[in-house]
Amino acid sequence: MEIILKQDVTNIGSKDDIIVVKDGYARNYLIPKGLAITATVSAKKMHAETMRQRAHKEEKLREEAEVYAKKLEGVSLVIGAKTSTKGKIFGSVNTIQIAEALTEKGFDIDRKNISIKEDLIKEVGNYTATVKLHKEVKVEIPFEIKAE
Repeated sequence: MEIILKQDVTNIGSKDDIIVVKDGYARNYLIPKGLAITATVSAKKMHAETMRQRAHKEEKLREEAEVYAKKLEGVSLVIGAKTSTKGKIFGSVNTIQIAEALTEKGFDIDRKNISIKEDLIKEVGNYTATVKLHKEVKVEIPFEIKAE
């Protein structure tokens, strides 16, 4: 079934994307939750007009994200964690700690826009996190986990 997304949906698409999903997923989840609408002929015409009007605004947002990305490129973080004598972390380091460390440096970034390549960080060492500033602009930030 072809649908038009009304909001960003993780692993599916961004707002205003026209995508094809399975009928049951669209009818039972996306449409009832208000995340999407059916892509009828009239809906596609309205969508095309809306996209033409937004094209200029999107370009401006992407340029702002690129400027912000240039500021973030030189940033490296040091995150302290309680560890055992062998260097294992009690618990794990996640995107919340990275977002807090970025906030301390003056960058206000939502933790949902930060992803870490490793699933769980349980040891002291150097890692990288990817920050998504725009759907086309991503920045990799190196961070180091140190024992407190």
